[in-house]
Formats: sequence, structure tokens, C-alpha cells
Amino acid sequence: MNIQQLEYLIAVDKYKHFGKAAQACFITQPTLSAMIQKFEDELDVKVFDRTTHPIRTTDVGLQIIDQAKVIIEGVNELKNKANLLNNILGGTINLGIIPTVSSFILPTEIFHFLEENPKILMNVKEMTTENIIKALKSGELDAGIISTPYDNANEFYQDFLFNEELMIYSSDTEANKKNSFIVPDELNVEKVWLLEEGNCLRNQFENICHLKENRLKPKNLEFLASNIQTLVHMVDKVGGISILPELALNQLSEEQKSKVFRFKKPFPYREISIIYYKPTFKQKIIDELGAFIKNSLTTKLNFNENSKDFVSIKPQ
Repeated sequence: MNIQQLEYLIAVDKYKHFGKAAQACFITQPTLSAMIQKFEDELDVKVFDRTTHPIRTTDVGLQIIDQAKVIIEGVNELKNKANLLNNILGGTINLGIIPTVSSFILPTEIFHFLEENPKILMNVKEMTTENIIKALKSGELDAGIISTPYDNANEFYQDFLFNEELMIYSSDTEANKKNSFIVPDELNVEKVWLLEEGNCLRNQFENICHLKENRLKPKNLEFLASNIQTLVHMVDKVGGISILPELALNQLSEEQKSKVFRFKKPFPYREISIIYYKPTFKQKIIDELGAFIKNSLTTKLNFNENSKDFVSIKPQ
């Protein structure tokens, strides 16, 4: 019996498929199957029922899998402690990030953080806030980056990262240029492009403005975007307006930046934090990542002009 066999057991239990588990473990299916068979023969137990589709973990197997996870967790903790004793920041961390944040901090702040800390292996997933919460509770994720405050925040530990202004992206540049700032009540809310249900940025936009059905789309079209870039594209091609987080400006062309307008004071903003279910042996990685993002972005965002001119918009 060895650590790799335990990892293979956990993978098959997760994917319920030998082929997918082998792919996730970066080995061939015959090798993975043989290693698991060897494990079952050594302990004289049947962990998986191979006659079912998808593969079923037996009742005995479920208990074996639970113990295997405890052992893997212990091994990882031992490795992490060794890194700390050697003053090395390293280890594996599973991180979930909401889509309206990931595309703006992943290729910049997170990439730079990993370049400075090559001993860290980071697995990043784009997920909605709801799915991040579920994954944190199940242990699939070690930490998540979401818009806060969160209703059940007392369930989690939370570290503030940055405040980000919310702006308007509008095709009506001439009309908007007549006014330095946009008044929410004066927006044509029948020409708004929205993100899909469950996206916290959509909820924040709805909290700022009372939205109606979009009259720009065909009557026989139901459309909700899953990312900011799609909203920008729709405004560029069809017209109308959408909400834009401040970090998105860095990915706009100069022509597109002319379509960005600020709301009238107090400027709406959202708070972004990193949350985790409980302190773990990966705490130092979480702390260092949070500090890196915070130090990198805090001085770059408008919120630092004068915080009294801003108002927080809750994500729920």
C-alpha cells in the first residue's frame, strides 16, 4: 500500500469512472486499475463495484475512502510543516473564484504570485458564490474569492481583499458626455444587458437600478450572459448599457474606455474577500495570497480617492 494508491482511490470515488480518474491522475487507465486491484487484494476488501455504470463505491469502500482522505490530509500537512520549517512557501491549494473577478485577477495578480512562489501548486476554478460555498463545506476547495458581505458569513473565516467601483458601460456616449456622472434613476433600464441568474454582480446591478425587460433583443430571444466580456460585446454590437466592475477597464481598448461612465456620487462599489471554511495547514498560503492581492490592488482602484464618496452595494 502507498500514498499514490490512496490518491487513485479518492479519484475513482470522485469521478465514478476509471478513465476519467486516470486522466485526472495523469496515468493510463490500465495502470490505475491495476494499482487499485492490488490495493483491494492486499487488504482483502472490495472498494468499488465495477459492474455498475457509473461505478459504485461499496459500503466498505466508503469507509476506506474516508480514511484515505484523512491520511492524504495528514501527509499534506506534514509536507507543509516541512516547508514552513525550511522557510519555503509551498504546497497545493484549491481555489474557487467568482467569474466576474477571476478573469481580471487571474492573469495578473495570481500569475505574479505564483511566479514569485514556484513551490505552490494552485488549482483554480471559476464558480458561482453558491457553488464556492458548497465546495468549501465539502472540502473540494480550500478557499474562495467572492463578493462580500455574505449572508452566512459567520460560517466562514473572511479576509478583506479590495473594494472595486461599479460603473456603467454604455453605447450612448454622446448623451452621457453631457453629464459628468450618471444618475441611476435616469438610466434607460429597458436597454440593459444582464448576467445570468445567481451572479452576484447581477444582483448588485438590480440593487442600484430597477431593471425591466431589455427591448433591444428580439422578442423570441432569451439571453443572459455568463461573463463580462459578453456583455461588453453586446453593448458594442447592439447598443444599450451594462454594469462594469472597475478592474475590467484594464482589458478594454481606448475606444471602449470612452463608453465607461461613473454613477453620480455616492459611487457604488463592491467588496471582494477571500473566505475559507476553517484554518488549515494551508493557512500560510491563503494569508500570503490574500496579502499579495490586497497590496497589489489597493492603491490602483478608485475607492482610495475618498472613501466617503462611495457606497457599498451588497451582492445579495
